[in-house]
Amino acid sequence: MTEAARVLALLAERGHTLAAAESLTGGLVAAELTGVPGASASFRGSVTAYATDVKRELLGVDAALLAERGAVDPEVALQMAAGARARLGADWGISTTGVAGPEPQDGQPVGTVYVAVAGPAATGAGAGKVVSLRLNGDRADIRRESVRSVLELLLEELSGNARAQDTEHNGGN
Repeated sequence: MTEAARVLALLAERGHTLAAAESLTGGLVAAELTGVPGASASFRGSVTAYATDVKRELLGVDAALLAERGAVDPEVALQMAAGARARLGADWGISTTGVAGPEPQDGQPVGTVYVAVAGPAATGAGAGKVVSLRLNGDRADIRRESVRSVLELLLEELSGNARAQDTEHNGGN
């Protein structure tokens, strides 16, 4: 079972929904998710925010943050995930931002990527989680690994949340 299929199965089990905000992956996360039969039960949609002003205007990423640090930044990734979640009315939001190449961007070298997840406050993931990646390979490799990494991060959050709920239901043992 692919990461996308596992993510969608866990979301469906809980009756939760997902939204994505993508920059360097340009829609590949959405394509991976929608390639799974039945994805519509949990996947609400995505925003491909390739341009910095789209991150600001559509996803609500802080303009001062973007001006100071650029779009390739961990806090930008978190705000993108939270923005996708809020704008698309989903329980969970995920995001990708980074430099796929061939040239550096915002002072960041090729292969610098941030993936993030924002979830329901009740899960403990409400503040979100971001992972910094330093990826090797060509543009296609970096984009593919970014997709895999953001889905893996969401799987970790969903699995951790399931364990926490299980412990609560079993008297904390």
